[in-house]
Amino acid sequence: MSSPVWHPFTQHALEPAMRRIVQTDGACLIDDSGSRIFDAISSWWVITHGHRHPAIMAAIQAACENYDQIIFAEYTHEPAEELARGLLRIAPQGLSHVFYSDSGSTCVEVALKMALGFFHNSGAQRRRICVLEHGYHGDTIGTMSAGERGVFNAAYEPMLFGVDRLPFPKPGQEQETLDAFERFCATGDVAALLIEPLILGAGGMLTYPASVLSELKRIAERHGTLLIADEVMTGWGRTGTVFACEQAGVAPDILCTSKGLTGGALPLAATLCTAEIFEAHLSADRRKTFFHSSSYTANPIACAAAVANLNVWDDEPVRQRIGALEVMQAEKLARFAADPRFGNVRQTGAITALDLTVPAGGYLSEVGPKLRAFFRERKLLIRPLGNVIYLMPPYCVTAADLDRAYDAIDEAAAWFAAGRL
Repeated sequence: MSSPVWHPFTQHALEPAMRRIVQTDGACLIDDSGSRIFDAISSWWVITHGHRHPAIMAAIQAACENYDQIIFAEYTHEPAEELARGLLRIAPQGLSHVFYSDSGSTCVEVALKMALGFFHNSGAQRRRICVLEHGYHGDTIGTMSAGERGVFNAAYEPMLFGVDRLPFPKPGQEQETLDAFERFCATGDVAALLIEPLILGAGGMLTYPASVLSELKRIAERHGTLLIADEVMTGWGRTGTVFACEQAGVAPDILCTSKGLTGGALPLAATLCTAEIFEAHLSADRRKTFFHSSSYTANPIACAAAVANLNVWDDEPVRQRIGALEVMQAEKLARFAADPRFGNVRQTGAITALDLTVPAGGYLSEVGPKLRAFFRERKLLIRPLGNVIYLMPPYCVTAADLDRAYDAIDEAAAWFAAGRL
């Protein structure tokens, strides 16, 4: 019997029937045949400590005894208040207010509206947004507009607004990125730079040095331009620190977080901003209100899960686990460093990536679906971005799990070279 479900990023005319997952456990998904599938990409980068972390599951169960959804436009609740205080405690200095939403896309959309609203309410004519080439920030109209244009959003082009794009800071060409940003800012109408710190996710796991981010922040400050850090993927330890901005010594004006915010257990997002941005919307003039919401803003059960996640970071050796994972990833990735079958072998924190050498690369490379099928047969959840293979596992992963994944990557390259893939 065919399913009526329409799955995301799925061409149903080409894909096999979906496997049915009946349970999750640690670093694994368990399907209805009992097979344990190593979740090497943390179920699209959301699971941090591992699936069904006991403390987070217990917090969800406890919250269900008292809460379901509460309108957040007229009331508040303790899970949201406690979470906001906890987020500001660990976030880069200078952030003072927290606005809740539902997903990575929506928290970035909120950030864009905050930036434009800040200048509008301040009487400044700044309406341009700068972004980094190859960036991805979500699938709403605003975030698609700010992301890389291509097959993902070609059908929606009439709805998208223009942005100013900086060239990606390739090794040896970083100054071109900085010079381009300086030129845009010099026009006086750039409201904000929206950027993924240190590593671009869906754009191909492209990495750049923290020094570039530091200098971009200095240019922004010099011209009165806001810096929006999209930490949806990079946050919660993925790059080796809680937030990637820390490695550049950068305090953004607006910070977006989701995915690992609840440890991956429930959907929730937050947009953190400075007092100056909040106060630009604070007025006896109701027209200066920040007009944004969603029905499930600050869901109490999701907030309780996020509070539990903060407690896990406080009570358990999470940073040590990430450090150990970084070392394991580096050791296992090293086998491919001089391998001609791969290019651009790289690591940022607990994330590794390498490009399989193929005649035609990119996201729509024909090798992508073949690689996914190859890994799926070996009970591995690895979803290459075209010919870009990456691993972003939960922090509970074992050396044996990683060995299986890297052995499979090695085998896949051998199959491709032999024309079997």
